Amino acid sequence: MTKDSVQMQIRHLRDNIERYNYHYYVLDDPIVPDAEYDRCMRELLVLEDANPELITPDSPSRRVGGKASSLFSEIRHEVPMLSLDNVFDEDQLRDFDRRIHERLNSHDDIEYACEPKLDGTAISLLYQEGVLVRGATRGDGTTGEDITRNVRTIPSIPLRLRGEGWP
Repeated sequence: MTKDSVQMQIRHLRDNIERYNYHYYVLDDPIVPDAEYDRCMRELLVLEDANPELITPDSPSRRVGGKASSLFSEIRHEVPMLSLDNVFDEDQLRDFDRRIHERLNSHDDIEYACEPKLDGTAISLLYQEGVLVRGATRGDGTTGEDITRNVRTIPSIPLRLRGEGWP
């Protein structure tokens, strides 16, 4: 095989594996048997082992498996992860907006995004050019814990974003 054909085969395998992962873990709708998935992953590992210069950080072969690490370092969020807490009337909502402006030391209009509260943990994912580079806990909203290795164990978190033109 030529380098170009190896590179194309690796790209093809990565795309297929990511598609299989998406259907299995996100859509809960597997599209290939486990044996086919395992065959593709083994083929990718063999090709990457023979061509280490073609390994990229977002390759499915780089996904960390197994037990999450208990050693964390601190990460300062690029944008604070602030919380609304419980709000039951408009006065409490206005008070929240005032606190946010004070905390950010800003008088500019702020655009909010609201989502239903689900039990669990909030994490911040940072992608650069569509590739996952960092995962962090909310922590105190300004500083969290670096859990990048841990989020790489979560199959529904993409190592590379689909599509293009990401912010």
